[in-house]
Amino acid sequence: MNDIIDVQSNEQKAQGLKNIGWVSYVLHLIVAVGAVLPGAQASALLLVIALVIDLVKRGDAEGTWQANHFSWRIRSVIWAGVLYVVTSPLWLLLIAPGWIAWGLISLWFLYRIVRGMLAMSKNQAVDA
Repeated sequence: MNDIIDVQSNEQKAQGLKNIGWVSYVLHLIVAVGAVLPGAQASALLLVIALVIDLVKRGDAEGTWQANHFSWRIRSVIWAGVLYVVTSPLWLLLIAPGWIAWGLISLWFLYRIVRGMLAMSKNQAVDA
């Protein structure tokens, strides 16, 4: 009986976190689209807000399929940040390699956000 209650409570918890997940994904999406489209730069503050939401709420998602989404978003931001920093010297050499590198990173980030949103809309974890 406790197993049934645990499964139901985990599913209810996951559904309750879904609204928070959508807010985070939309904030990430705004930043990702802004990074890909020239002249449409969104504030990095939106990304920081989304990251803080994910870090604060991550523990609430433990034991649910939503935990995977929180980790997915956090890893996406961290990897994108590291890649931007690592490729930033390209801007000093020539502008074109910097644009290419940052464009590819931005497309990768956008892909991860859209992939996560699609999985969440199906109430599924993101396949890593």
